[in-house]
Amino acid sequence: MGDTKDWPGVAEVKYEYLDHTADVQLHAWGATLAESFEQAGVAMFGYMTEIEKVDVSYTYDIQATGSDADSLLFHFLDEWLFAFSAEPFFIPRTVKIVEFDREQWTLKARGWGESFDIAKHPQGTEVKAITYSNMQIHENEGRVDTYVIVDI
Repeated sequence: MGDTKDWPGVAEVKYEYLDHTADVQLHAWGATLAESFEQAGVAMFGYMTEIEKVDVSYTYDIQATGSDADSLLFHFLDEWLFAFSAEPFFIPRTVKIVEFDREQWTLKARGWGESFDIAKHPQGTEVKAITYSNMQIHENEGRVDTYVIVDI
């Protein structure tokens, strides 16, 4: 855990929730693949609680590795889900990818937030797992869209 002096602030919301039977599909977008991943991470946490109620108390770092963009996105979200599901039950207000290697399909990311507290954070829907089901990444000039179905 680190201090919060380098917190970049709250990012503009670039995600939405799409109906899907028995699951939820996260649709996130950004100007780059990294920003789209960041937005997908925040979208997942926003589904689990009211993200506006999360204070920035400390930072938490994760690393993820994949064999392509889809598997990297899967492992990125899975690492964040693990951070929430185990000590310190971390929930970020903001997620930023600090290193992104498209040749090796690795990344390092930092979250700014706090430990989840049921007395403070309204409980939304529990995300049980990330899935590859219908995962899509669409890269166009100036915009990257990601679609991820999470098991609830």
